[in-house]
Amino acid sequence: MRLGILTGGGDCPGLNAVIRAAVTRTVRTYGGHMLGFENGWRGVFENRVRDLDLGAISGILPRGGTMLGTSRTDPFRQSGGIDALRAALERHAIDGLLVCGGDGTLSASARLAEAGLPLVGIPKTIDNDVRGTDVSFGFDTALTTVVRAVDALHTTAESHDRVLVLEVMGRTVGWLAVSAGIAGGADVILTPEQPVSVSETVEFIRHRIARGRDFSIVVVAEGAQFKPEPDGRVIETPFRVDPEGRRRYGGIGDVLAREIEERLHVESRTVSLGYVQRGGTPTPFDRLLGTRMGIAAVDLARRGEFGRMVSLQGGSIRSVDLQVVREGPRPLDPELYEVARVFFG
Repeated sequence: MRLGILTGGGDCPGLNAVIRAAVTRTVRTYGGHMLGFENGWRGVFENRVRDLDLGAISGILPRGGTMLGTSRTDPFRQSGGIDALRAALERHAIDGLLVCGGDGTLSASARLAEAGLPLVGIPKTIDNDVRGTDVSFGFDTALTTVVRAVDALHTTAESHDRVLVLEVMGRTVGWLAVSAGIAGGADVILTPEQPVSVSETVEFIRHRIARGRDFSIVVVAEGAQFKPEPDGRVIETPFRVDPEGRRRYGGIGDVLAREIEERLHVESRTVSLGYVQRGGTPTPFDRLLGTRMGIAAVDLARRGEFGRMVSLQGGSIRSVDLQVVREGPRPLDPELYEVARVFFG
C-alpha cells in the first residue's frame, strides 16, 4: 500500500500528531509506504514530495504547525485541475491520499472525491467548524491559548478600570469566541451568528459600570457582524479580499474599542491574538485526537473506503461521507448560546 498525505489551509496544533500516526500505522501495521506532499495541494501540482519513514517523523509529536508545510492553494484554480492531480497520483503510484484540512480544503476534497480521486479527509481547524465531527483537532489548543489570554487580561483591566476588547479568530462561526468567553469569564461576547448593535454592547457595559463594575472584558470574533444603530447607521466589520477572492477579517476589535471609549468615556484597549491562536505546543487532547484520526484515516484507505472523512462522534472515532462538508461551516451548538445567556443575556 502506497499512501500520500498533505496538510492544507491554515496550520494548527495537532497536524504533526496526525502525520506521525498515519506514517506509523502505514509502515508498522501494513508494511506500506507513505509520501508527504509539501505545502498542501501546491506540492501535488509542483511535485514537491518526500518519503516519510519512521525516522522522518521522530520527535514531531509535541511540535505545533506541520512538518509538511501548508498553503491555501485551491486545486480547481490550478493549471490542469483534476486531470493534473490524477496524473500526479498515478506518477507516484498512490493508492490513496489523506487530506488534512478545514472547511475549505475538505470541501475541495469532496468535489475531487466525487470525481473519482481516492481521498480520505481528516478534519482540522482551530475554529471547530467542520461539519460531520463533534470536534476538530486544533480547537482545544487554540481555546486554551485564548482562555489564558482572557485570564491575564482580567487583572490589568480591573487594575486600571478599563474595557479590554479581545479579538479572536472566527470568520463565520463563533465556537472559539463563545467557548473562550464562557470559560474565561468574559463580560460580553460577540459572534458572527448573533449580530448585535454597538449600542446594545455599550448599554450592557454601561449597566455594569452602574453596578460598580468599572472594568469589562469583551471577546469578539473577527467576523462578528453589527446590527444597524438606532439612527440607522451601519458600522461595518473590517475585511480585505485576498488574491483568491476570499474575505480576510481583522480590525473589528479596534472599531469596537473606539466606539465604546467615545460613547462611555472609559479608557478602552484592544488585544488581537492573531496567529498566536494557531501556534504553540498542542494540548494532550489534540495530540490524542490527531493520533486517533490519523490511524483511522489509514484504516479507511486500507479498506478502500474513499470519499470518507474520519470524525469524532461522542467518544468514538467513526467516519462520515466527505460530501457533508460541502453543506457549509458547522453552526455553533445552541446549548452554548443558552449557557452564554445565563451570564450575558
